[in-house]
Amino acid sequence: MWKSNRTPVRTDKAPLPPPFLSQAMVVGDLVFCSGQLGVNPSTGKMVEGPIQERTKQILRNLSAVLEAAGSSLQDVVKVNIFLADMNDFGAVNEIYAGTFPDPKPARTCVAAKTLPQGSDVEIECTAVVTKAGRSSRL
Repeated sequence: MWKSNRTPVRTDKAPLPPPFLSQAMVVGDLVFCSGQLGVNPSTGKMVEGPIQERTKQILRNLSAVLEAAGSSLQDVVKVNIFLADMNDFGAVNEIYAGTFPDPKPARTCVAAKTLPQGSDVEIECTAVVTKAGRSSRL
């Protein structure tokens, strides 16, 4: 019987998760990141301002988790975006488009009735592990 080697990822360079989930899991050559919110890891508070500011923070958070896992935003192959209001689609795309190199990752964007902490955007991703992780893996 095949058994996967699942390695949780943890870094204090992104908001620490609640005890019931991991920031990410590495399985083989892939890293599966949990959804991130626009929370500043230094303050523990949601970034204020327009949705673009929270989107930038989310991508910084994901970048930190990916780096801890031995990956990067350039290695992302799939992105899932959750919006509280689909009218924010264009504003999020302003930031998203300049973040990922071509070819862009596969992507899904859906509206969700509510998101954690009253956020208006949450993003999760899957990436290829290309190097050894730099932060602690549990």
